[in-house]
Amino acid sequence: MPCPHLDAALRCQLFGRPERPAVCASLQPHADMCGGDRAHALRWLARLEHATAPT
Repeated sequence: MPCPHLDAALRCQLFGRPERPAVCASLQPHADMCGGDRAHALRWLARLEHATAPT
């Protein structure tokens, strides 16, 4: 499920605003995470979500 704060072009509507969650601001993208396409980046994020999900 996409973040509810993304617009139709999948851009963050809270970027640069004080109400942007700290976890989003602290996530620093890098080449391994972004990969060559959106699908790679989404798989990476899914792995992060799974690894950090409450048990």
